[in-house]
Amino acid sequence: EVQLVESGGGLVQPGGSLRLSCAASGFTFSSSAMSWVRRAPGKGLEWVSSIYSYISNTYYADSVKGRFTISTDNAKNTLYLQMNSLKSEDTAVYYCAKVTVVPARPPAYDYWGQGTQVTVSS
Repeated sequence: EVQLVESGGGLVQPGGSLRLSCAASGFTFSSSAMSWVRRAPGKGLEWVSSIYSYISNTYYADSVKGRFTISTDNAKNTLYLQMNSLKSEDTAVYYCAKVTVVPARPPAYDYWGQGTQVTVSS
């Protein structure tokens, strides 16, 4: 059974930092591509970042580039998102998602976590 469990969300002031974690199980994590996707209040899903660790590639949305860092710890089957210099517009539910093995454009996801709330407010 594939499971993705996010944690690390919370309330933070603008300019602050948070690190999100996603514990993965039920598949070969080290050979998988993973993404962070978010949904802001009243808005649709927005892709944030992806990591294809087996080919050493990372990708970021322009809105978070230079502020967020995606990484993995393959020994722990865990995906991370380090978020620095947070802005009010970063407020959203953040989901980790597994990228499908079959190539797709835009990328498709076959498994999702439950999400973790990030609120950036003064």
